[in-house]
This record gives sequence, structure tokens and C-alpha cells, in this order.
Amino acid sequence: MLRGRDIISVNDLSRHDFEEIFRMADEILEAPDRWSSILRSKIMATAFFEPSTRTRLSFQTAMLRLGGEVIDLGEVEKSSIAKGENLSDTIRMLDSYADVIVIRHRLEGAAKLAAEIAEKPVINAGDGSRNHPTQAMIDLYTIRRLHGRIDGLTIGVLGDLKYGRATNSFIAALTRFRIGKLYLISPPQLRVRDDTRELLVEAGIEFREVERLEEVVEDLDVLYASRIQKERFPDPSEYEMVRGSYVITGESLRGAKKNLVILHPLPRVDEISFEVDSTPYAKYFEQAALGVPVRMALLKLILVG
Repeated sequence: MLRGRDIISVNDLSRHDFEEIFRMADEILEAPDRWSSILRSKIMATAFFEPSTRTRLSFQTAMLRLGGEVIDLGEVEKSSIAKGENLSDTIRMLDSYADVIVIRHRLEGAAKLAAEIAEKPVINAGDGSRNHPTQAMIDLYTIRRLHGRIDGLTIGVLGDLKYGRATNSFIAALTRFRIGKLYLISPPQLRVRDDTRELLVEAGIEFREVERLEEVVEDLDVLYASRIQKERFPDPSEYEMVRGSYVITGESLRGAKKNLVILHPLPRVDEISFEVDSTPYAKYFEQAALGVPVRMALLKLILVG
């Protein structure tokens, strides 16, 4: 049961939790009008301390389509935070106004702190370089809709596996399923952290670390790409060493399976060539669109069960 729960990390979610969200998202897609007033009189507060397009707008759209209301903290520069208000006081304020709080923050642990302070449920919309649980829900749901399953698939994750919170959450979420094989594709400097590697070992997932997509592309059912996030690097010189180190092109996809699915949490910079958009592999815009029903499902389950 998800009712009343905080959603801070995928590590707090079981396979059953994911499947409950997926079933609810299926029901919403099949009959969206049925759910158009289920959250009438409920209020969601969004507090985004970092830039966001898809996550912020899809959460707000999800709440509105369920009949609820949205209050938004707005730009940090125009809030009392600019006057020196601390995060704890901001969360207490939002907790008194809303039924659920959605927070994004640059500091890892900010969402957990918010959950400890607030009496209402808190949803982590991304904090630091590790957690983005609702993005992982969308990623897995997209795979399930396009392939009909998650178990047994061969999946490649390409890009920033060290600092990328979307890739870290996605890889952690895969441990809840019985995938066939996992390829971790990255420059040596951006390989997965030891704790992520330990998660995979504990879950019994067969994985291999490689540097070039071309080494494994023929085996993949899913290719999950991500940008190298300059804002996450503690040392700018480290970013410059790996900047532009990979680009997915039509040539790099030679030999790919016909039903290969390419996903990306977006925004992209230059890691997927525009020529890929016109191929049948490109599913990242469909993935972004599915963010609305998945977040609708989550909000419904948290607020009314």
C-alpha cells in the first residue's frame, strides 16, 4: 500500500509497489475521464529549487487532471528563501497549505529532510546525484508498455553512471526485477559507484562494464542514455575530460535489434544525434509523455489509495 507514504528513493520501493503504480497507470490510460475528479479538494505543493521542465510540468498536469489543485513555490529568487528562510521553515509552511509536497533540490538528502519535517507525504522529484524515484517509475513503465515485460530483457545504460541521478535510480530500480543482462556503458571516469555495483551483485543481476556502445549494441533490447551533467561534477576539470565522449548516431546503431527501444530522461544535449529521432528506436518523447499517467497513478495511490 502506498497511501500516505513518502517517496524518497527507489530503494524504499518493492516490486509490488512498482507493479501497483503500473496497474494504476494502465487504468488511467484506458479511461482517463474516470479519474478526473478523484483528487477534488486536494492540494499539491511543488517546491523546485533546481530548474525543471518535464518533472515540474508533468506533476502539475497530473494533479490537475485528477481534479486537484496546485500551489507552486515559484522561483527561489522571488520567495522568502531569497531573504534567508531555511529549508525546514519552507517545508513547514508548505505542509500547512498542501496535502502532498513535491520537492526537487540540488543537495542530496533534502527530500529526506523534508519528509522528516512534514506530516503530509513528500515526493522526491530529484535531489543531488543519486535519487530520482519517479523518473525510474516512468522508465520502467515505458519499457513494460513497449516490450510487454521487464523481466528477461537485456538492457544497456549509457552515459554518466556516477553522478546522474536518473541513471542511478534506474539501475537501482532494475534490481527489483529479473532482467536478463545489464551493460553499463561509460567512460572509465563515470563508471557506477561501488554502492550501486554492490546493489547489482546482491540482486544477482549479471552485468558487464564496457566503454563503447558498439561492443554490445547487437545484444540490447533497451538502451537507456543520459547526458553528462556538468552541474553535478565537483571538479569542472573532471567534466571537461569526459565532455562529448559519446554520441548515439545512426552508424553506432548498426546491427541493433529491430525492436530496440532507446530511452532518455531528457533533456538531451548532444548525446543523441537528431538523426536518431526519425528511427523506430527513438522512444524518449513517448517516455516523457508517459510521465503524466505514471505521476497521476502515484498521486492517486498516495492520497486516496
